Amino acid sequence: MGREPVLLEQGAFYEPILMSELAIRNRQRSRRLHVSLLKRVVRAVLADLLCLRDFEVCVHLVSSLTIARLNARFLQHSGTTDVITFDAFDSPRPDRIAGEIFISVDDAVAHARQFRTSWQSEIVRYSIHGILHLRGFDDLKPARRRVMKRQEDRLLRQIRQRFPLHQLSRK
Repeated sequence: MGREPVLLEQGAFYEPILMSELAIRNRQRSRRLHVSLLKRVVRAVLADLLCLRDFEVCVHLVSSLTIARLNARFLQHSGTTDVITFDAFDSPRPDRIAGEIFISVDDAVAHARQFRTSWQSEIVRYSIHGILHLRGFDDLKPARRRVMKRQEDRLLRQIRQRFPLHQLSRK
């Protein structure tokens, strides 16, 4: 699914460039992460599972203190949270996503214990959650939250079949 060429002047066409940029920034110290594997996992979600060809996404892995500060400053909420997404666009665009996803590794570890899963799987779940927000999903109302959760679960199942998520942990 590409973009159509644009006629600039008689006989001259401009072919829009599709961007696919993904960055992972590890800004926490509580867990050692295999960042290049996480980048392959997130790229697979974006390009293979969601068939996106035009994206600019940066995933920041941060501490609970850092995410609590972001939560207070930008969302006016107190305390920590698992993931915060900042969309670069004012309204969702089906053909392109751009934004930043901040993930609290400390919260992933705590939730993994609570939900009896691995913190590595939680990191991937939060990445998927952020990507879905960039795609226009929202989880503010119960009905929409259920739709988003089903998508999140489906994508996580597909990723688990393709990647050994336990290897996200570096010894």
